Amino acid sequence: MQAYGTHPAPPGQCLGGDPPVNEAYLFAHMMEGDYGRLYYSVSLDGLHWNLLNDGKRITDDYQGHADICKGHDGRYYLAGNRNDGAPDINFWVSGDLIHWARYSDVEPELKKTPGYSDALPRIGAPKLFYDTESAQYVLTWHTPHKESVPDDTERYWGSQRTLYLVSKDLKTFDGPPRRLFDRDMGMIDVIIRKHAGRYHAIIKDERYPTLDWVTGKTIRICSSDSPFGPYSKLSAPISPNFREAPMLIPSPDGKVWYLYYEQYPGVSYGLSVSADLDGPWYQVSGYTFHPGWDKYALPPKVRHGCMITISRAQHDAITKAFGSKSALRKENR
Repeated sequence: MQAYGTHPAPPGQCLGGDPPVNEAYLFAHMMEGDYGRLYYSVSLDGLHWNLLNDGKRITDDYQGHADICKGHDGRYYLAGNRNDGAPDINFWVSGDLIHWARYSDVEPELKKTPGYSDALPRIGAPKLFYDTESAQYVLTWHTPHKESVPDDTERYWGSQRTLYLVSKDLKTFDGPPRRLFDRDMGMIDVIIRKHAGRYHAIIKDERYPTLDWVTGKTIRICSSDSPFGPYSKLSAPISPNFREAPMLIPSPDGKVWYLYYEQYPGVSYGLSVSADLDGPWYQVSGYTFHPGWDKYALPPKVRHGCMITISRAQHDAITKAFGSKSALRKENR
């Protein structure tokens, strides 16, 4: 095992006393056995994470697949929903990422989506992106148009399409919903990020993998000049098959991207690294609970959510408010 420790660490860390561009990170997530609830982990290097609040919920009010963005007024907004069958999407707001208050709700008129009148009354994993250039939020989620049947459960998942609404303040929304992509393929867990003037959509290819569709259940990426597309051809898979819920953060030195994804259902977490969102990407070894082999580490039983950059002062305030449970940290500074 000692030989494993000689393997190089992932790029992107600040060495030799250089100050970090990105000082700290927050991972808002659910846990195995408590699906859809809100938990926190934090990191100073984007690789080694500490579970907070003694492994208990941050708040009992929240339900959903946690997704946080910094909004129009400098505060943080959190999207969620009670379950996929609930008709509404819910929002919370916080000035400090410690105290959350209910903010607003929206009930998308799914049946009025142009070209998607056969949408089923299902809303999965709402995600938020705030576009500073246009000063508006893009709210995305996935909705299917085919029911599952006993001998073909993948019929339901393969029919998922990504829809979106636009808002200036998360109080009023431009409707009806619209489809984000015109591709005839299942996609879920879409997140939008902007870098160097381009909008990048990171998606889960939701078709089931076969010899004819080897990219099924992998994480892929495409880009556009607009958050609404049209988007470029999808990339080759960034992850292995049967991965979902991508989360993207910049490295501490700001030169590299860390892309996390869950091996479901709650089996493990993978990490791919690239200096360019368009690739190439490679996978890092970690989350095996073999310290000499792991180059990144998350607390046991964490499940999907979102990761965002925060300041060191925010990291310290959040840690003080909730307390740190684990001793997984292995920061380089």
